[in-house]
Amino acid sequence: MIGIGVDLCEVERMRTALERTPTLRGRVFTDAEQHYCDRRSDPTERYAARFAAKEAVLKAMGLGVGACKWREIEVINAPSGAPSVLLHGGARQLADERGIASWRLTMTHTHRTAEAIAVALATA
Repeated sequence: MIGIGVDLCEVERMRTALERTPTLRGRVFTDAEQHYCDRRSDPTERYAARFAAKEAVLKAMGLGVGACKWREIEVINAPSGAPSVLLHGGARQLADERGIASWRLTMTHTHRTAEAIAVALATA
């Protein structure tokens, strides 16, 4: 294991941010993430969980906000619904430099709080 990261995001804080700054969705979340979230009865819970996941991934790499673009860290789902991490561009390069070969990701949320835990794993 190379690193582990955890993050919490308040759902109402995300709701307020999305309402005040409509361009936030496009700056932070990929088109696929937006499509996934917007199909739910309360998309904000899913946006908050994905935001927490992006921060947890940065922490697992030993980095902070601003190390790469938000959209370069993407949360995808397997057909089973299990979430995982897909990195693009600068985020992929940062992971490669750190010897990260794969990820484990778990997310959960209530109507108030979303949480994510990311684990960065090395090559075998």
